[in-house]
Amino acid sequence: MSKEPIYVDFSLPLAELLRKGTAVAHEEAAKSQGAAWMVRGELDREEYIRFLMMLWHVYDTLERGLERHASHPVLAFTYNPALLSRAPALSADIAYFLQTNEADWQNHPMHMELLSNPPPVLSRYLDRLNTIASSEDPSTLLSHAYVRYLGDLSGGQVIRSRVSKAYGLEGGSGVSFFEFKPLGGSGTATIGDMKKIKEWYRENMNSAAGDDQELKADIVEEALIVFELNGELFAALRPPSSASLESSVLSLPPLGDPVTPIDGSFNKLSGGGESTVLYEEKKPAEKLYSVSAVIAVVAAMSLAHFVLVTGGFTGDRGMAKLEALRRWLFTH
Repeated sequence: MSKEPIYVDFSLPLAELLRKGTAVAHEEAAKSQGAAWMVRGELDREEYIRFLMMLWHVYDTLERGLERHASHPVLAFTYNPALLSRAPALSADIAYFLQTNEADWQNHPMHMELLSNPPPVLSRYLDRLNTIASSEDPSTLLSHAYVRYLGDLSGGQVIRSRVSKAYGLEGGSGVSFFEFKPLGGSGTATIGDMKKIKEWYRENMNSAAGDDQELKADIVEEALIVFELNGELFAALRPPSSASLESSVLSLPPLGDPVTPIDGSFNKLSGGGESTVLYEEKKPAEKLYSVSAVIAVVAAMSLAHFVLVTGGFTGDRGMAKLEALRRWLFTH
């Protein structure tokens, strides 16, 4: 039986489309075993360092692309390296773990091994970033920045405490990746400051996309691909040598746009219209749904979610773009 087309109201603000359109992809990436190992602080120390190295390559490639297109009419709205850039902090953390200088860690045997035999997903991830950055229209770099930065501002703050405890980190050493400065200020951002940064980012994303519905479709589509890549990156992590693989999986959304944790407590739902579980015990009988199925159900439930419309795009090019996005959703 053929499926009826789903028409999404792309006149909605981009931030709203991204939050709702990637909700299921967000959950699927978060429930991977690799993400659970990291959240519980179970990764072997060397494997955590290897993961930081992979993240450094992702951020270094992304941020060089953003810098290259700093004045781009879409990317300029959210370009703020002093506030957001993560590659320098990752470099500092890796150097701390390896007890070497920042200028030297890339020559460390662990990094050389990673370069000689990188996980296939890392190569695909970097190739995609480089391809977008080298294209005539690099607008969808915004999708990559959105998924990573807003995740760091949210779920990453809970991971920080686990990492600090697991690897005996003291005085903030080795966790600068999770630290941000306040908007327009200095020092270390509080949870409240981070919430303001996320609000600033969403508002500027909305301004960047404006009423361009084809651009919004491109950015949402690319964001789904970014979640898929990050899920595979977690899947590429090596199993812990001592963790019990029979333990229940704690699900933490480490990517995209989850709510900033208020106090780091577990099983807590936030308010403010963005109810997202920070940690959730997964029951064996829980039924999982595909991205397309959940989007279809959510769309039909209320106007507070995706709005079903009879149009949404005009012109042959616009309809082709929407149909391409619909097909992608139905096959993933």
